[in-house]
Amino acid sequence: MYARRRRVYFLLMGGCLVLFVSAWTFVRLLSVEAAVAMCVVAMVIPPVAAMIANRRGPDDRWWDDPSGDPKSDEWWDELDGKRRHDD
Repeated sequence: MYARRRRVYFLLMGGCLVLFVSAWTFVRLLSVEAAVAMCVVAMVIPPVAAMIANRRGPDDRWWDDPSGDPKSDEWWDELDGKRRHDD
């Protein structure tokens, strides 16, 4: 899951760079409006790429899911204030 999200992130960011660089390298010579439109599209891509890269997959462990190690889970629960550990 992680590798696929990372690949999609880098593809989107690569597309963003291609749009931005090509807009101001040669598209601006043909049409400034098209170059500006390409930059606006390139501006929207990074937040979308970040959302895709940070999305939780169905098999991913989330920050508050139990790890399966009782000692570790007890320690984290005590740290988060969910349970009190009294010795």
